[in-house]
Amino acid sequence: MSITPEQLDKVRRELRPLVFDFSRDSTKKTAEEALYLNHYSLALPAELADISHYLGYLPSSGFKLATHYWSPENPRGTYFVVHGYFDHIGLYGQLIHHLLSLNYAVVAFDLPGHGLSSGERVTIESFDHYVDIFSDLLHRCHSRFPKPWKAVGQSTGGAILLKYILAAKPHHYQNDLTDITVLAPLIHPRGWKKSQKTYKFLHRFLKKIKRKLKPNSSNEAFNQFLANDDPLQAGYIPMEWIASMKRWTEEFAALPPSDYPLMVIQGNCDMAVAWQHNTEELRKKFCHLKLEIIAGAQHHLVNEEQQLRNKVFKMIN
Repeated sequence: MSITPEQLDKVRRELRPLVFDFSRDSTKKTAEEALYLNHYSLALPAELADISHYLGYLPSSGFKLATHYWSPENPRGTYFVVHGYFDHIGLYGQLIHHLLSLNYAVVAFDLPGHGLSSGERVTIESFDHYVDIFSDLLHRCHSRFPKPWKAVGQSTGGAILLKYILAAKPHHYQNDLTDITVLAPLIHPRGWKKSQKTYKFLHRFLKKIKRKLKPNSSNEAFNQFLANDDPLQAGYIPMEWIASMKRWTEEFAALPPSDYPLMVIQGNCDMAVAWQHNTEELRKKFCHLKLEIIAGAQHHLVNEEQQLRNKVFKMIN
């Protein structure tokens, strides 16, 4: 069943505030929320039907962040899911269902300007804002969700987790995550040198450029869904976001190395990020890095065709 932009706007407007309290947050869904969950395959399958799901918004850094959490009866820990650029949590149902099947609680949110969250569409002044919001989310989850805490981030979501780890200090971000997996993390996008030259010229004249929607998965059904059935997709890239990404690439090089045991999963057919350059830079930055290369996989690893996706999911946890 399809969903219209007007119905999604109604879901966005009517989201209730969440306090991460099972006795105060509601599992009840409006008709539009149920339609949203079904359209994006977030509705729980029969084998997970006894798991409680909460949907609402979290106020953070001036944004209203569309936020979900799922809680099995006796979870073995908690996973935090951070999505990529242009994405939203509606595209991560298969990953979330996988984590729930392993008996983890799951917390996930739409980044500012993405999905059902508030904010100017698909842009941010600085990646620092993404990290501040993620840190605030973790702070609000203290004593509410069982440990160990783990996180998985795709692409820009991976960049957010990388910055969170590398900038973790008692006076800034306190890292409570014992396990982090980044999927095709964004450090340098593919063709970055050429893109910088283009940006340097165009940003003086344009505020945004048209997005060329290219397949990022060998799962053709997913590619078609993005192209034809996802009203939450944006059709442009703001110059501000490109500037923020540029600063992130420069900041990554300057951040100190870490002994954090990071897991990186990367497809060798990725056409979105400069994956060979990125994995080499990650090896230099993380002395205990574990790198898994998935032969034949493209960029959007959580939505690859089933055989490749199963390999990815098997490596998570």
